[in-house]
Amino acid sequence: MIGYLHHELFTKHLEGYPHVERPERVKAILAQIKRSSIAGSVSFIEAEPAERAWLERVHDRRYVEGILSLEIDDAVVLDWGDTVATPASPQAALYAAGAGVQAVRMVLEGKLTSAFCAVRPPGHHAEPNRAMGFCIFNNIAVAAADLLESGGLERVAIVDWDVHHGNGTERMFVEDDKVLYISLHQYPHYPGTGHADTVGEGRGTGFNLNIPMGVGAGDEEYLEAFQETIVPALDDFKPQFVLISAGFDAHGDDPLSGTLLTGEAYGAMTEILCTVARRHCSGRIVSFLEGGYDTDVLAQSVETHMTALVACAGGQG
Repeated sequence: MIGYLHHELFTKHLEGYPHVERPERVKAILAQIKRSSIAGSVSFIEAEPAERAWLERVHDRRYVEGILSLEIDDAVVLDWGDTVATPASPQAALYAAGAGVQAVRMVLEGKLTSAFCAVRPPGHHAEPNRAMGFCIFNNIAVAAADLLESGGLERVAIVDWDVHHGNGTERMFVEDDKVLYISLHQYPHYPGTGHADTVGEGRGTGFNLNIPMGVGAGDEEYLEAFQETIVPALDDFKPQFVLISAGFDAHGDDPLSGTLLTGEAYGAMTEILCTVARRHCSGRIVSFLEGGYDTDVLAQSVETHMTALVACAGGQG
């Protein structure tokens, strides 16, 4: 069974506030999956909140306390302009981070074969001590840290195919040889990080792989990068769990993208990662919603992604 983790709070974050990262994103995805042919293979699970200790594995304690103690009557800007919080945002961020831990633990325990976390706010830009790029807590980093500490794993791979580089995730694990972070992203583009020369630091050297993609890159270029660079790197690393920062804003119809992926590419990339995960870690995959701002193509792309997860689960044994 494939898990779909969601919560009503994810529709309350930025409710009534004009923003491209809007509640309609997760509403459209949920409606699409419920009416899809895979609905019967999906377990719809209400997310649970993160514990503060989980957040503090990757975020500074003072930052966590500052976010969770916010008392907001209207809207406040958390960074230099694009990350906004409204009254429900601190709790939504807490549940978004909790959903990932909940999902990876359920997969480790065999209760789910894989899962998609339909969370808001997204996470991969959030750094240890600041919000950034629509992100408050780094959801995928919180889950990866839990796999290492509570799950007892030694090798966790994060593949980030959002159109923007996941600067926050990279920073959190740049010196860690237990996490292989792979990002393919439009470059140059926000946030300006993700150069191919950034390969990790200290004992993490060689465990950070950036694959910059040019404006106009499409399915062919992305799938070539997967087959020629990402798959060999994953096979060398032999992950015990695969996490995906699943932004769908590299789609050609996305308003924030200069790349030209089709919806079918997300299914193909998922299939490739499923094959790798089946080879090394019994197919254990959990993906996290990051970007994707045209609600129609977002919902369709998520369905394609989850359909591939369902097919992967059905092929195990």
